[in-house]
Amino acid sequence: MILDLLFPKQCLECKKQGKYICDSCISKVTPCGKYGNNISIFRYEGVMRKAIISLKYKFATDIADELVDLCVRKLNSNHCFLNPILVPIPLHKHRENWRGFNQAEIIGKKLARIMDWEFVPDLLIRTKNTQPQVGLKGLARRSNLSDVFCLNPSCNLSTVINNLVLFDDVYTTGSTINEAKKVLRDAGFRNIKSLTIAR
Repeated sequence: MILDLLFPKQCLECKKQGKYICDSCISKVTPCGKYGNNISIFRYEGVMRKAIISLKYKFATDIADELVDLCVRKLNSNHCFLNPILVPIPLHKHRENWRGFNQAEIIGKKLARIMDWEFVPDLLIRTKNTQPQVGLKGLARRSNLSDVFCLNPSCNLSTVINNLVLFDDVYTTGSTINEAKKVLRDAGFRNIKSLTIAR
C-alpha cells in the first residue's frame, strides 16, 4: 500500500495512473481466437505486449494479477473449455532460478483457481536449457526446442486422463506448444489443446 503511494501504478502504454493495463489501452488490443486446438486470447501487440515483456524480462510479477483478470473476462464470455486440466509450459530450472519464477506457472495457477479448473504444474519437465526463442525464426526455433521436454516420472499420471490444456504466455510459431504436445501424444495423451494469453 505504501509502495503504491510512493510509486503509483501507471499504464505501460499511455502512462495513466491506476493500473499497468488500463481499460482504454486494452480496448485497442485486437482480440484473438481459436486456431485448430489452440486458443489465444489477445494479439501480441500494444499494452499486452508491453505487459508480457515487463513480466518476463523486468520481473514485474504484480502485472500477473491484471493479466489474469483480463484472461478471465474473455474466457468467461467465450466458454472455450469444459473441465480442463491446465498444464503450464515449464522453464528449465536454471532459467527459472535466474528469473525467480515461471510466468506460465504463476499466471496459470491463478487462472485455474478463479476458473475452477484443475491445475497440474509438474506434468512436464524441461530437460535442456535452450537459448531464448526471442529473435529466432521458424526452423531455428523448432531446432532449438527439439527433445526439450519429457514427462515427469514422479507425477501421478492416473489423475491426468483427459482434457489437457497446455498453457503459455505467447504463441509465436507454435514450436514450444507443438514440442510439448508431441511428448504428450507419444505418451498416449490425445486431443491436447493449448491456451496462450497472446499470439
